[in-house]
Parts: sequence; C-alpha cells; structure tokens
Amino acid sequence: MEEDQDVKNNKVYGVLAYIIFFIPLLAAKDSKFAMYHANQGLLLFLLYLALNIVLRVIPFISWILLPFVGLFCLVLAILGIVNAAKGEKKPLPLIGHLSILK
Repeated sequence: MEEDQDVKNNKVYGVLAYIIFFIPLLAAKDSKFAMYHANQGLLLFLLYLALNIVLRVIPFISWILLPFVGLFCLVLAILGIVNAAKGEKKPLPLIGHLSILK
C-alpha cells in the first residue's frame, strides 16, 4: 500500500520528468515512482542529444533524419507521460532498460 500512496502523491512529478527531467530530482527525490520516471526522462533527453550531435556531424543525412529523430523522441515522451499519468512503471522502448539514476 505504501507504493500505491507513493504513486498517488507523485504522479505529477512522474509526468513532469518527461518534460524537464530534473524536477523530480529536486522535488521528489525520496519517491521511487518519481525517480523511475526521472531516469526515463533523463535517458530520453540523452538519446535526443546524442542523436542530434551525431546527425549534425553528417551534413547530408542530418536534414533528412533530424525531423524523424525529433518525432521519435516526442512519441517516446508521450508514451512516458501516459504511463506516468496512469501510475505505471513501464520502460520506454529501446532505452527503458537502462538505468542512470538510482
């Protein structure tokens, strides 16, 4: 029941983690639910950043693929927001199995 209360109290931080990942780190660092979604949000941010950097180095391909990278990351963010709003701890596709934050 303690986990249910944690989810109920920190759903907002779970959702915000996909918009600005460090908000749960500051406001709900004791919540396992919020920290799980903060980790997912951080992974998503790092994926977007890495793909942007790599694709900008390759000039011809970047203008073709960059819009798709943005769209892909937006879809992942929406999936994460929906999962957090439902109170679920589902990993994001491709990156969700990784863990940076403990």
